[in-house]
Amino acid sequence: MSELRTESRRGFTLIEILLVIGLIAILAAVVIVAINPARQFAQARNTQRWSNVNTILNAVHQYAVDNTGTLPAAVTATGTEICATGAVSCTSLIDLSVLTANEIYLVSLPLDPLCPTACNANGIGYTIIKSANGRVTVAAPDAELGVTVSVTR
Repeated sequence: MSELRTESRRGFTLIEILLVIGLIAILAAVVIVAINPARQFAQARNTQRWSNVNTILNAVHQYAVDNTGTLPAAVTATGTEICATGAVSCTSLIDLSVLTANEIYLVSLPLDPLCPTACNANGIGYTIIKSANGRVTVAAPDAELGVTVSVTR
C-alpha cells in the first residue's frame, strides 16, 4: 500500500510576500496623491494668515475705539507692509508699535507663516491700507493656492 503523505506548508513564499508589498505600495501611492500633503500645508498656512489678518485688524479697530475713532497715525492710503514688533528699523514700513506698547492690544504682531523668507527683513508679511473714507484693509500678499487673504472694515 502506498503511504499517505501530508505535507504541511508553513509561512509564505517569496512571491506572495512581494505581491503583498507591491499592493501596499500602490495603495500608499494612491492615498498620498489623494491627500496631497503640499496642498494641505498650503491651506493650513492660509488659514493661519486669515487668523493673523483678523487679529491685526481687530487690534487696529480696538485702538480706534479707545482713541475716539482715530486710527494709528502710521496707517496711510498706500498699501505698505507692517513693521515687526521690536524691529531694528521701520523705514519704508508701517510702524504699528502703538498696538504692542504695554501689550494693550497685542503682545506682538503676528508673522506670516513663511517669514522671514517671504517678508521684508523688518516686516511681518502683512500689508495695511486706509481708504479715503477711513476703511482699513489688512492683507496677506503671500497667500498660496491663488487665494486672496484680505479683510476690510
